[in-house]
Formats: sequence, C-alpha cells, structure tokens
Amino acid sequence: MIRLDGKEVSLSVRTEIKREAEAFTQAHGYPPGLAVILVGDDPASSVYVRNKEKACVEMGFLSRKYELPADTKQADLLALIDTLNRDPRIHGILVQLPLPKTIDENAVILAIDPDKDVDAFHPANVGRIVEGNYSFVPCTPAGIMEILKYYRIPIAGKRCVIIGRSNIVGKPMALLLLEQDGTVTVCHSKTENLTEITRTADILVVAVGRAKFVNADMVKPGAVVIDVGINRTPDGKVVGDVDYESISLVASAATPVPGGVGPMTITMLMRNTLTAAKRTAERKNQG
Repeated sequence: MIRLDGKEVSLSVRTEIKREAEAFTQAHGYPPGLAVILVGDDPASSVYVRNKEKACVEMGFLSRKYELPADTKQADLLALIDTLNRDPRIHGILVQLPLPKTIDENAVILAIDPDKDVDAFHPANVGRIVEGNYSFVPCTPAGIMEILKYYRIPIAGKRCVIIGRSNIVGKPMALLLLEQDGTVTVCHSKTENLTEITRTADILVVAVGRAKFVNADMVKPGAVVIDVGINRTPDGKVVGDVDYESISLVASAATPVPGGVGPMTITMLMRNTLTAAKRTAERKNQG
C-alpha cells in the first residue's frame, strides 16, 4: 500500500507558495497579509494559531494575530473584523473556531469580506464553490485534492464516497470531487447499510471524528482511503478515523494520521491568502 505523505506534498506546495509570495512582494512592495483572530484560550486553537503564525514567517507573509479574551462582546469582534476588512495590507482574515457560546458564529462569518474569507465559509464563497467558479476552497478539502493531484490518483469516473457531511469538510469535498467528474455519495450518521456503500468506493474520504471507525471490512480492495480524523486515545496517542493497520492490507493507498491530511490544511490557508492578495492587486490595477 502506498503511504500518501501529506508532509511531502505540503513541502512541495509551500516551496511554490514561498516563491510566488516573494515575487508578489517584489512586484508590489508589500507582502501578502493574513490576520488571525483568537477569542478565548482554547488550547487546541492556540496551537493552530501558532502554527499559522509560523507558516506566515516561513513563507514571507505579513502575520497579524489578535488574541481576545473569552468574554469579548460580539460587537467588539465585529468592529475588529470591519477594521480588517478595510485594511489594504490584510488580504486574508481568519477567525479561529470554535467561538465562545456568547458569540454568534454565523454573524461573524457573514461579517468577513468574502474577498478576504480565506477559510471559504462565507455563503458567497460557498455559492461560488457550488457553481464551480471559486477563488477559495475550505482548506482541508483543498489539501485533500492537492494530495490526490500530487500522487496522480484519477478521479474522473471513479466512485467517491465521503463519510461526514460537515460544512467544513464533507459538503465542499463532495463538490470538489464532483467537479473533477467523480461519482459522489455522501454518507452520515443516518445512512443505512453504510458498509455496503463504502465498499463500492474507489476513493473513500472519512471525516466522522470517531477513532478507527473504518476498518478493512468497509474498504473495497484497491481503494484509496483519505483519513481526515484527528482523535486522541486515552493513552495520549493521536489516531485517525481509519484503522490504518487494518486497511493497509486492502487499500492501494491511504493517508496516515498524523502526517497525512493535517499538514496540508495550513498550507492551503497560505495559498488562499496568496490568491486573495493577487486578486486584490489585479482589481487595483484594473481600477
């Protein structure tokens, strides 16, 4: 079985992004800019934000981090977003989720300028993905597509099954595979005869948040398995939604956890930010 190494793919993509970011900075006199807002002190969110800062430094981006207390009022957060929307040096705005329960997540997503919505959560960007006329794609599905491309895994005409229907992974993943001419089925907690369906998949994407949920019995011989899950076992070990050892006897290729899809997510965030910067510069030149 081929190990689909997300670290290797990420390094390749980051090298390309860094080169393009340097060219952008030389051409315009300023770098692509990313603002990240963290509300509260969730440990996992703090780690993600630090990794995003590190990626910005590595690839020559402007990085701004706003750490707000958990009792921040929604109006104050929206005011900060409005300021960043109007800041010409900030091309991407990311509000780290989850937010405190006192803040309406949808209101925050709607407040971000769609042209700076590098998470691609704004309804305008979701609609563009549905139409196939988009600039940004949510970072995890975008990373998965990059892995499939890097390893030259064909999608057209293949049966693609996704377990999980979240707005962040499952739904946009289905649209991206469909756009590449895959035949797509989306499964979820109410799906009947799940194993019968997953065993038809040439490409199986698993994003359910349940440790080792998928085993060899659920995988078609020769299938490609993409594991989006990140779960921590009682002994502190990080595992995916797929039993990697079990499916390795059946699948032709699979992403490991850690080291598979995870490294690609922040990398694709940087690509989205670079794309946003380029689009802003083009509009400025045209105007």
